[in-house]
Amino acid sequence: MGQEEKKCCGTEDKCCDAKKTMSMIFKVILGLALLVLGGWLTLTFWESLLMIIKGGIGLFLILAGVITLAIAKE
Repeated sequence: MGQEEKKCCGTEDKCCDAKKTMSMIFKVILGLALLVLGGWLTLTFWESLLMIIKGGIGLFLILAGVITLAIAKE
């Protein structure tokens, strides 16, 4: 029940910092890759994306109307 020392590969600061740095680098590279892939797919399927947005406008307006009526009812 005394103080326990954390050991991370011998020296605490250097190893834990290296793991955090590698984790951050991996996350940044993964994030950039996902951004590039998302941009490329958006440009590739632009016509289909516009069709989905146009089709969703009516459903959005119906939902907005139902919410407006529910608020007005109170």
